[in-house]
Amino acid sequence: MGLDIRNALIKGPVLVTGGCGFIGGAIVHALADEGRDVRVVSPHCHSFRSDVRFLNVDIRDLSALVRACQGCETVIHCASVVQTRNTARDEMWSVNYGGTVNVIEACRRAGVRKLVHISSASVVFEGRDIEAGDETLPYAEVSMSAYVDSKIEAERRVLEFATEDVTRACALRPHLVFGPGDQRFLPNILKRADGAGIREVGRREKLSDFVYVDNVVDAVLAAERALDSNGLVSGQAYFVTNAEPVPFFEFIERLLMASGYGPIRRRIPYWVAYAGAGIVEGFHAVIRRGLVPEDGLSRFAVRYLNTHHYFRIDKACRDLHWQPRVSLAEGIARTADSLHDSAYDRALRVQQEPSIAKEPDDKGDVPR
Repeated sequence: MGLDIRNALIKGPVLVTGGCGFIGGAIVHALADEGRDVRVVSPHCHSFRSDVRFLNVDIRDLSALVRACQGCETVIHCASVVQTRNTARDEMWSVNYGGTVNVIEACRRAGVRKLVHISSASVVFEGRDIEAGDETLPYAEVSMSAYVDSKIEAERRVLEFATEDVTRACALRPHLVFGPGDQRFLPNILKRADGAGIREVGRREKLSDFVYVDNVVDAVLAAERALDSNGLVSGQAYFVTNAEPVPFFEFIERLLMASGYGPIRRRIPYWVAYAGAGIVEGFHAVIRRGLVPEDGLSRFAVRYLNTHHYFRIDKACRDLHWQPRVSLAEGIARTADSLHDSAYDRALRVQQEPSIAKEPDDKGDVPR
């Protein structure tokens, strides 16, 4: 009887914030394919499945969010604003932190039993090498960007909320997510490959973790199940990667070559890129009144690309009974194949239309 009840509870309604974005959309498809009752909230929703309920709700609107959460068993919180051009720092904080506070309060008021928060591995990054890092690493105390700072405080609030014994909650920390359906990272790479070409920053001496989007989806579903069956998961954070670290630009080159492009042939010295990013940041701070630089042109991104940042996933494997099932090589192949998919091409064209607002779930040139 206990098992039957638990299975019934897991099949309850689930709400996904940021469900029109890259990661959120993949989660929505997986849940709907399981026959779940799925709701998506977004301030600029566009329906892409007839069996999913899409609600035009901004997570900064608490009363509307509470109404959307009524009757839901689980909330999967993906929505966030990322550091790209024309993104104001205040907006990042109001969505990433303020929106998360509202999600927590909505869960409390609506009696939601489980909350899975999509955080970022960047919450522990201080500009120094991280080699085989695990969840004992402290939050970064050195501010690297408004995005990272806002994600740190959002994750803190989620894990603190878990201690109230109202809603079981955990945080997942994916790192450099890629795969079909990506409407920012891959298109930006290919746009540059088609234009002036990719310029490698620094040398291929540092290793980075990546994670294929389907592996993130599997981790989210595993986390929901684990929250229902194991109270010890509540209040915990988990790194989620493919556990196959490679140099960042080696990954980019493999992806390009699988997509029919040639190898990367040009390189910019680290110090030149870092100094240039500092100049660009200064310009944006003074002239553009706090808007962050163009995608990739930040000291954070330059430093990020030239440090070790790879993580252990033992804790997620143990507690969530999860394993990355799609290898890095297979993920690269699937991603390259998706470029020839007409549906994917149409999605990219939609994203390029100026009248279509970007879903606040996807990061810029350096994904989560």
